[in-house]
Amino acid sequence: MPDDDSHKAEMEALKAEQRRKIIEARDPGRGLVLVHTGDGKGKSSSAFGVIIRALGWGHSVGVVQFIKGDWPTGEKQFFDKLGGQVVWRTMGEGFTWDTQNLARDTKTAEAALAAAAEMLASGAHDLVVLDEINIALQFGFLTVPAVLAALEGRANRTSVILTGRNAKPEIMEMADLVTEMREVKHPFQAGIKAQRGIDF
Repeated sequence: MPDDDSHKAEMEALKAEQRRKIIEARDPGRGLVLVHTGDGKGKSSSAFGVIIRALGWGHSVGVVQFIKGDWPTGEKQFFDKLGGQVVWRTMGEGFTWDTQNLARDTKTAEAALAAAAEMLASGAHDLVVLDEINIALQFGFLTVPAVLAALEGRANRTSVILTGRNAKPEIMEMADLVTEMREVKHPFQAGIKAQRGIDF
């Protein structure tokens, strides 16, 4: 175990290195692209946490949901109570195995992307969350070039978060931040159904 003097010296060196990195870091002068992907739970939940952070700073926020249907969730009910501070568009029709209609799912996803592209380009939002858009890409309801075009056409002030497993390599390459959630253990695997306030 280190003594007090060596610990202090180590922490001073660490502080100096962190300060150097902060001084050298630059403001990009534009919104960032963040990707939350992976097999683990928490991708959308993390994005909703960023929404709370943005709202805390008085930022304007929009959400477009690509897959999730219009069933009640805790996060939607919470943001609804804020009196319209979050522009929320639920445009999915539920899990892809519910609809079982490729043409219909494609049309729904394309309409959601059109709404998202308009929201991104409008300049009205500091943050836009494209919830489960990676799933729409995974199943081929959307094309990578169409999504990249929407991201590239966003207003300079607008940051965007794309959620959903199996994010496309081209999307991750464009992103400023990619976080991969890894499933270690999940209650559903033990036969435990989704819990209100934890899972939805």
